[in-house]
Amino acid sequence: MAIITQTFLTMLVVMDPIGLAPIFIGLAGNRPAFERRRIALKASLVAGGIILLFGLVGRALLEHLGISLSAFRIAGGILLFMIALDMVFARPSGSKETPEEEREAQERQDISVFPLAIPLIAGPGTLASIMIQANTAHGNPVLLLAVFAMTGVVLWLCYLALRLSGQIGRVIGVTGVHVVTRVLGVLLGALAVQYIADGTLELMRGGLRPG
Repeated sequence: MAIITQTFLTMLVVMDPIGLAPIFIGLAGNRPAFERRRIALKASLVAGGIILLFGLVGRALLEHLGISLSAFRIAGGILLFMIALDMVFARPSGSKETPEEEREAQERQDISVFPLAIPLIAGPGTLASIMIQANTAHGNPVLLLAVFAMTGVVLWLCYLALRLSGQIGRVIGVTGVHVVTRVLGVLLGALAVQYIADGTLELMRGGLRPG
């Protein structure tokens, strides 16, 4: 069915599993392997829950709260920009420390929910896309199941990319991680600005009211 291919390609583009791997290296490349696995799994599960929730009731929820997709995109951009600043200027955000022991690792800031699950995996583009694709199903339970199934496949690819990023980190070494961190911080900052710019343009074009 066309909706299966459309959903898979759409979610693959907006969630970008391949692009997540180097970002994860920058955020958690120096953390112990066991913690990276835990973060990858938790981030994927949390993102999946958020995507499922928004696919089912997201649009109605935003309309009920009086929040437009444009405003949601701007908010996601601001959050992402804060993380980009930490990466570029090596601020002590908890994502760049390198203690070896489990106790110290557990005390560090948990990045699995923010920024990995949201806004990097389940970002404004992803949430908007799942709401659009779910709406395309027109209430047909079979088509809706197909939409969520294809989204689940892409989410699994995201999890796989996060898991493999640890191997990449070991290959490029500590210095490489630091370089990647700062370069990706700049790219994340640009992406954040793009989110904010797109949302602002949508608001100026009449997207202030939801729907």
